[in-house]
Amino acid sequence: MTAASDSSRADRAGSTSSAGTASTGSTSAAGTVAALGRVHFIGIGGAGMSAIARILLARGVAVSGSDAMESRQLTELAALGARIHVGHDPAVVTGADTVVVSSAIRDSNPELMSAKAAGLRVLHRSSALAVAMTGNTVVAVAGTHGKTTTTAMIAVLLRAVGRDPSFAIGGTVPALGVNAAHGSSGVFVAEADESDGSFLNYRPQIAVVTNAEPDHLDHYGNAEAVYRAFDEFAALLPADGLLIACADDPGALELARKARAGGTRVILYGQGDAADLRLSNTMTSSGVGTVTTVVMPAGTVPEGLRPGGPRELSLVLQVPGVHNARNAVAALAVALELGVEPEAAVAALGTFSGASRRFEAKGEAAGVRVFDDYAHHPTEVAAALAAARAVAGEHRVHVLFQPHLFSRTREFAAGFSQALSRADTVAVLDIYPAREDPIDGVSSELITAGLDRPGGHIADPSVAVQLLAEAAVPGDIILTVGAGDVTQYGPAIVTALLDRATLLERAAQLDRAVLGEGQQDEPGGRRGA
Repeated sequence: MTAASDSSRADRAGSTSSAGTASTGSTSAAGTVAALGRVHFIGIGGAGMSAIARILLARGVAVSGSDAMESRQLTELAALGARIHVGHDPAVVTGADTVVVSSAIRDSNPELMSAKAAGLRVLHRSSALAVAMTGNTVVAVAGTHGKTTTTAMIAVLLRAVGRDPSFAIGGTVPALGVNAAHGSSGVFVAEADESDGSFLNYRPQIAVVTNAEPDHLDHYGNAEAVYRAFDEFAALLPADGLLIACADDPGALELARKARAGGTRVILYGQGDAADLRLSNTMTSSGVGTVTTVVMPAGTVPEGLRPGGPRELSLVLQVPGVHNARNAVAALAVALELGVEPEAAVAALGTFSGASRRFEAKGEAAGVRVFDDYAHHPTEVAAALAAARAVAGEHRVHVLFQPHLFSRTREFAAGFSQALSRADTVAVLDIYPAREDPIDGVSSELITAGLDRPGGHIADPSVAVQLLAEAAVPGDIILTVGAGDVTQYGPAIVTALLDRATLLERAAQLDRAVLGEGQQDEPGGRRGA
């Protein structure tokens, strides 16, 4: 979905708009999918909204939806039977029983105003998804970073071993072809978005927390409120539920400690000694893959992880980085809890080729590989650059970074500077505002002021593209990074690399021609013979 769409902005981050609170209905108003009646989505084209629409369509629900502009998602939903309207018209909600909104849809939206005036049921997208989950064993994946990839890994794994899960993911997964589907197994795997607190609408049997760090402070106000929200998320588990948390992240580890003290069953994963599923000897190759060993220490393997099975598993992934190895082990823990044999689970994880905008290959030209990543928090940027460094080997890494949100830039400018310093060249675009208005004194220069790398703040994307194309040499990597529309510049960089290579080749041909003529003019040359 393009950056200008209504729904994509909500899918990228939380919102303080009233649509996320006052306009949000409760699942008690529609406890079953059948009770939803005909459903209209305002801003249907984004990852989160389109995922729910796909699932409801597969379950026979009459679906309509609107968005600001045409997109591939709208075309696909129309082909599945949804009635699609481009633009916003209060008349299109006529006949709907339920209207679904994301946090980006403000109360001034004409369709939302029409729905309220007509007394229609209005649900936040998380409440609608919770209704779709009803009757399933729910696996909800939360975390400040890594939840899209981890959710995708779980869905790909379960499909590969013959399970048929329902899933809703905040991005398209090549191995699945879609971002959502209705399955027949009774297991529902969902990405649980913490950005606006809406992940508290779900009722998981298995909860995965990849990490818990301060972010979305425009919604939460302070770090403590973020941690409290994750505590509340873990508290949603039933008595026989399971929390799977990353032992390498201080926030997730503290969450797990408190949950375990309260009687919740917990599995920890990661590289540290506290992990029940521990990564060992993790290596990323220049071929954009990762090899690791998963160790299940004798005597510490929790109930549900088949203690009679192997204590070590070899895991070979197609995606780079220690962070992805951690994500894969979280997916492995889910699979083992659901009764999947360990060997089958690790083999299935080896088929995972990535998710959209998660270190996604955009092309190669002149020996330079171009990747795109959704990272928009300092920890995510650091992880993406660590993966890029591992893939590049002795070669250089060049970054085109677009900060996302003025509030996030204000809070984390120093962290972004530190993370980006791992690159050799850093071009920083203007801040992508999404739903926010500018904040006095907040600009991309807050980030570049702390950098001593070539590049700096470049307002004109075309200039930044040329800078990176000229800086790169064969073997280097160029990475576009951010949650805004920076993704569109990956293909432009590939084109610029091709153009530059063509110009260099023509110049070389001219030099060779001139050199050849000069040699012919020398004594003993062939000219005039």
